[in-house]
Amino acid sequence: MWKLKIAEGGNDPYLYSTNNFLGRQTWEFDPNAGTPEERAKVEEARQNYYKNRFHVKPSSDLLWQMQSIKEKNFKQTIPQVKIKDGEEITCEKATAALRRGVHLLSALQASDGHWPAANDGPMFFFPPLTMALYITGHLNTVFPAEHRKEILRYIYCHQNEDGGWGLHIEGHSIMFSTALNYICMRLLGEGPDGGQDNACERARKWILDRGGVTTIPSWGKTWLSIFGLFDWSGCHPIPPEFWMLPSYFPIHPAKMWCYCRVTYLPMSYLYGRKFVGPITPLILQLREELHIEPYHKINWRQKRHLCAKEDLYYPHTLLQMLLWDSLYTFTEPLLSRWPFNKLREKALQITMYLIHYEDECSRYITIGCVEKPLCMLACWAEDPTGDYFKKHLARIADILWIGEDGMKVQSFGSQVWDSGFAIQALLASDLTDEIRPTLMKGHYFIKHSQVKDNPPGDFKRMFRHISKGSWTFSDQDHGWQLSDCTAESLKCCLYFSKMRPEIVGEKMEPEKFYDAVNVLLSLQSENGGLAGWEPATGGLWIEWLNPVEFLEDIVIEHEYVECTASTIQALVLFSEYDPEHRKEEIEKCISKAVQFLENTQKPDGSWYAAWGICFIYATWFALGGLAAAGKTYNNCLAVRKGVNFLLEIQTDDGGWGESYLSCPNKVYTPLEGKRSNLVHTAMALMGLIHGGQAKRDPKPLHRAAKLLINSQLPDGDFPQQEMIGVFKMNCMLHYASYRKYFPTWALAEYRKHVPLPSKSI
Repeated sequence: MWKLKIAEGGNDPYLYSTNNFLGRQTWEFDPNAGTPEERAKVEEARQNYYKNRFHVKPSSDLLWQMQSIKEKNFKQTIPQVKIKDGEEITCEKATAALRRGVHLLSALQASDGHWPAANDGPMFFFPPLTMALYITGHLNTVFPAEHRKEILRYIYCHQNEDGGWGLHIEGHSIMFSTALNYICMRLLGEGPDGGQDNACERARKWILDRGGVTTIPSWGKTWLSIFGLFDWSGCHPIPPEFWMLPSYFPIHPAKMWCYCRVTYLPMSYLYGRKFVGPITPLILQLREELHIEPYHKINWRQKRHLCAKEDLYYPHTLLQMLLWDSLYTFTEPLLSRWPFNKLREKALQITMYLIHYEDECSRYITIGCVEKPLCMLACWAEDPTGDYFKKHLARIADILWIGEDGMKVQSFGSQVWDSGFAIQALLASDLTDEIRPTLMKGHYFIKHSQVKDNPPGDFKRMFRHISKGSWTFSDQDHGWQLSDCTAESLKCCLYFSKMRPEIVGEKMEPEKFYDAVNVLLSLQSENGGLAGWEPATGGLWIEWLNPVEFLEDIVIEHEYVECTASTIQALVLFSEYDPEHRKEEIEKCISKAVQFLENTQKPDGSWYAAWGICFIYATWFALGGLAAAGKTYNNCLAVRKGVNFLLEIQTDDGGWGESYLSCPNKVYTPLEGKRSNLVHTAMALMGLIHGGQAKRDPKPLHRAAKLLINSQLPDGDFPQQEMIGVFKMNCMLHYASYRKYFPTWALAEYRKHVPLPSKSI
């Protein structure tokens, strides 16, 4: 059986940590673990998922839940409650449902204080890692038989009925994901016609019916060129000389969004070297299987601008095409000849130096799973036996996760993000006496996950921003500051600062609060909005150069509604903690942030989210931020419009539900059949409470609470439904814990703010 190990580093000499691996979560297979009954239960969960995979595509994360419940010897002892039609919700029934959710949430906390959970969904995350390990010769070492079995399970579980795979598990089939997953299956031992339910044959037919892999988008062309299934002459140039540009240049690395920058950093190194992995017999077979014409007869130059229509979400602009064609026709031929090839050699050295810097700053987790195999492969290409590559191998386990749908690659883990929300849900319940150990451990985890230092050396020269005092999305070792994670974690620590030490442990030092505030203030733009990772300094016109066909707004950093609203709430709380610290700056920051929220509201009263689906998600954040700043239904038009938006889209069963199509289409789109999603219902319920709906007309709140209470499962959990996360408008993310803490949090706020009768009266 598989077991999740918490905060362990083992004895690997190439593994190191800044805080003793707090928050680290790695899966290990033990062939002797588990009773026959436990193994049967796991297998039943797998079979149930596979049978229902087209009905509910995200997994319920049951393997970790089974493990944690067993370790805690948890049994739900509070009787399940239901609200009948026409029945009034009493305080007792609301409290019972809340306690059931709180007790389960407490049981799912890890020993180090965080809440482990899957953070997956995109179908292009795993194959590049498999391809990189195949090239380096480490595939079977890193992924022994049980790993390969679970990787294949995940691929089979999420193959669409037409034979392809989507950009994410709920999406329509695209060439990028389908080609990469086909290659992945073949690398893991499946034959051309192998795989569960003829997975390989069906996938290959999907690819060939659409002209073969020459129509794969640019990232796919890069990976296929690295792998020997495409030719670099069919790719758009990614010159490593870019990293040598002077800072005054209009397009400069420091102006790029950090994820875009760190993705194209190793890509440019591999492109600059025209690196190609070993051409094995399997590679030669794949050349025959994936192209519709003989490999040696393909005119690669003509394939550069091809992109399958299924993949094309963000077409390249004329400016981007002209830039690429100029580089391809004039610059690249020049840089391949003496003496200009000396410039290429120097650029490759600088690029590799920057890769090593980024790797070290993240303890080789790297900024994300897209960048991980690229950076790892660049290190191997430089020195196959070097320590840099070995340090990368040691951190592969950090991004892997096991569910009933198989083994998946996470973005890089959401430990801090999930824990911050789980803690706020528990604190809102006012059930402190029942969960004291949980709160103390949660406080410890959040406190000790705060980033202690800025990036090393002259970090600004390395295009980096301050990080001291921030929190990351995952754990301290990751190292990358993020404004909303910093704000939500700061809120938790500020709440804990008001509680007795015997309940929550030692409080955080004032200097740590000041450091967090400093990071938040540094990320505000002139328009009042908060950026995510680094200040938004690039001009919007730079987005015209977006090189990725299936994502939007990836070139530069932007301001986000969610980050802005979270920061308002955190700074308002901090001002209660220390009213005099940087008082004028904080007041100005809050005022400008409020103005940003008001200015970015849509005509229908909603807000557009960057990191969740979508208008409901952002509206909950925005109403919370406005309420924290003292804005009410009576004194703020934006609040009134936001409340009215939520009321207008409430479904017949009392809930709310929004399709992921809202994100790419940028128009509110309800779920098919106007059905509800419990996480959306929880967010809308809390948004309305922020907007003071309880004082005007609580009926919509009662209807929503009834749906949440009646949907609760016997163990206190809530059913898994559609995904709620997104990044860059077109790729959805699955946060497995959202269904646990958001409905619980909403019931806590409902019980606290909505007057309820007591049956004892």
